[in-house]
Amino acid sequence: MTDDHITGVRIRLATLWLLALFLVGAAFTRRPHDALASAAGIAIAVPAAFLAASRWVRPWTGVTLYLVAGVGVVLDAGGSHASLGYFGLCIIALLSMLTAGPRLGPLFACVALAFLGVRLAQTGFSTDWLPWTAGVFVSTLGGGLVVHEQRLLAQLQAAQADLAQRTRMQERARIARDLHDVIAHSLTVSLLHISAARMAVQHDPADADRALAEAERLGRESLDEVRAIVGLTRADQGENGESLLTPTPGLDGIDTLVARYRSAGAQIALQLDEGLSKVPATIGTTAYRIAQEALTNAARHAPGRPVELRLSAPNGSLELLVLSSGPCTAPAAANGGHGLHTMRERAEAVGGVFEAGPAPSGDGWRVRASLPLLPDPEWLCRSRW
Repeated sequence: MTDDHITGVRIRLATLWLLALFLVGAAFTRRPHDALASAAGIAIAVPAAFLAASRWVRPWTGVTLYLVAGVGVVLDAGGSHASLGYFGLCIIALLSMLTAGPRLGPLFACVALAFLGVRLAQTGFSTDWLPWTAGVFVSTLGGGLVVHEQRLLAQLQAAQADLAQRTRMQERARIARDLHDVIAHSLTVSLLHISAARMAVQHDPADADRALAEAERLGRESLDEVRAIVGLTRADQGENGESLLTPTPGLDGIDTLVARYRSAGAQIALQLDEGLSKVPATIGTTAYRIAQEALTNAARHAPGRPVELRLSAPNGSLELLVLSSGPCTAPAAANGGHGLHTMRERAEAVGGVFEAGPAPSGDGWRVRASLPLLPDPEWLCRSRW
């Protein structure tokens, strides 16, 4: 049982006890006094209202019981407009809206207003019965507003739950992409170092030792990065109190990324234009991950071939271009990988555009990403809804 349900039950019980209190007060203030009629009215109105307000009664049955309770209120209050019992009509009109809903709830109010209209006509349309008429109308309107707010609250809670679920799914997808990029990059560069060590172990043991040491160092760094990414799904601190979170790589890590490949023997030409210092951190991280995956694919599918990496920020967007020479093969499609799909997801997640395919010259492979530095309003609407 939720807190909202418990609160709703308590409100209904309090309202029903208030109805019973008014009916008892009306019995003592009834003019002319009629104990038998008052007792019969209370015996009819209170049980009928309690049954109608219960959750296991259907709306049509509840409205019928409220009408029966209204008859009991009139029987208890008598014919005097000064009787406290007519407060019961206002209370029942409110309960009818709360329990039967906006479709069936107003039926009781219509019957009660018709009864009060007859009373008005019998007294020559004097103002004696106008307060009760207004009371029933306001109670019905107030009940309708409460039901409307309850429905809006339920819709808001459902939307919040859906948003939380989508956020969790997007976060899991982001962590999976980061793990894919880190592991693929680490294995590719480590294999390049190991291959260089294998070829140099006979004629240059020192060079082989340096290559193996570099592969070991890169493996340790990648393991730490994997632990940091996995640490995002856990507490903020590890067993010894140290932080599991590390700075997310951005454009300032491009030089280090390229240096790793160069140390493994890859031929990479890096071109960084001016104005990259003003790139937002989110865009910088996206560009770093796309460049990391593109260089990994180039080293894996065209080892030893020259690669060119360009980064520029013209006209309010960050342009990333990776050109690799050699055989024209699709890295992901050829081997069943997810590299191209991951890079496209990263670019589209920040409102950018991603393209991958054969180089215009016909020799090699081109990866291009255009990432906006300022969010597009239309993209914000699409990503939100």
